[in-house]
Amino acid sequence: QVHVVESGGGLVQPGGSLRLSCAASGSIYSINAMGWYRQAPGKERELVAAIINGGRTNYADSMKGRFTISGDTAKNTVYLQMNSLKPEETAVYYCNVDVLKPNLEAVNEWGKGTLDTVSS
Repeated sequence: QVHVVESGGGLVQPGGSLRLSCAASGSIYSINAMGWYRQAPGKERELVAAIINGGRTNYADSMKGRFTISGDTAKNTVYLQMNSLKPEETAVYYCNVDVLKPNLEAVNEWGKGTLDTVSS
């Protein structure tokens, strides 16, 4: 079984910053990708940023220059630094991991999400 746990969400004022962490654990042989998605009230879940094969990064256009994704492969952990946050970016932020188990079974797992509120 693969477990995904997010942390670091909370309340921040417009223009402020938050740093999210996501740790994957359990039956993991290798990690293909780790990423962050978000879902605002009444909207569909969307990609924020992802790290693929431990190095290549992918960002949604609206986050480029403000958000930075980074990873610690030794800890199976990915971080999302979010700067210059806007009220419309209030959402539940979810971590997603794509891994291979020791038996080479491919597994995709979601965390439970962390609520980030941008408000004055």
